[in-house]
Amino acid sequence: MAFYFGLCALVFAVLLSVASPLYLVQANACDFSLGNWVLDDSHYPLYDASRDCPFIGRGFNCLRNGRPDQDYLKYRWKPSGCDLPRRFDGVNFLERYKGKKIMFVGDSISNNMWQSLTCLLHNAVPESSYALSTPTKYLSVFTIPEFDVSIIWLKNGFLVDVVHDKEKGRIVKLDSIKSGYMWKGDVLIFNTYHWWTHLNESETVQFQVGNETIKNMDPMEAYKIGLTTWSKWIDANIDPSMTKVLFQGIAASHFQGEGCLKETKPEEGAQPPYPGVEIVKNVLSSMSYPVYLLDITFLTQLRIDGHPSIYTGKGTSYVDCSHWCLAGAPDAWNEILFAVLLGL
Repeated sequence: MAFYFGLCALVFAVLLSVASPLYLVQANACDFSLGNWVLDDSHYPLYDASRDCPFIGRGFNCLRNGRPDQDYLKYRWKPSGCDLPRRFDGVNFLERYKGKKIMFVGDSISNNMWQSLTCLLHNAVPESSYALSTPTKYLSVFTIPEFDVSIIWLKNGFLVDVVHDKEKGRIVKLDSIKSGYMWKGDVLIFNTYHWWTHLNESETVQFQVGNETIKNMDPMEAYKIGLTTWSKWIDANIDPSMTKVLFQGIAASHFQGEGCLKETKPEEGAQPPYPGVEIVKNVLSSMSYPVYLLDITFLTQLRIDGHPSIYTGKGTSYVDCSHWCLAGAPDAWNEILFAVLLGL
């Protein structure tokens, strides 16, 4: 009997060691997606974008672009049922992921999160050398050689295939993925949403399933088909014992009404359902591979103050209520990532 219980304990330990990202949220017993923003000027911001992150994209550094208020830099996300680590431990992150590759695959919101993580890690070991390269116009690679850690962003707004036809315009092939061979890493963090709802109205865009071209498909229906194609690709091609997969949830934009212009404080209280969220949850729940949903929708719905607005460096006529200032809200996304990957 003692042998039996000992064997059970060993099996359980092995299961924990190869636990999927989905299991981690159960182990942490915390829903990070619910909570509120707390002003915490003793610990935030986690870095100075201009001083600590010389490689940061110009459009995300709102302070350098002339934003006069600074409280948006100092908010900490406080989950309702637990605590995130009070400060992002970049050294711990680098040590645990020594020799590993973490790849973000997605649109410019994915790039927002990738740039936040590179800033957080570089700021944790400022004396360590780093390298930033762009092997192609779609690929950006940030490395810290001392830890042999690579943080990669692969630009891919739809995840499914897109072709450009001179006569037909842009064609989004909802049931085809040929770029998946590039999705390689110990941790893969996928993102897709905004391109489906911000298609350029001046460009002809068509959706295609098989050989059938559909001109007037509802973007959310197309999103569901495309995301399902991605989910089937993950189920068929990724080994959960070797690779952790997360889906960076939908980040809210704030173009409705007067938008985010002149907003300086987060909103509070319940928020209305956000388009696309149920599609994401339903697709992920149907997968055999347990993908962890980094559910950032509600916390971004509250941060109407967190966008660059007119402080993108492009002049006051351009208002950005989709992307996020750095330092800012995306740092909380990476704090949640840190808690999920490494445990509390």
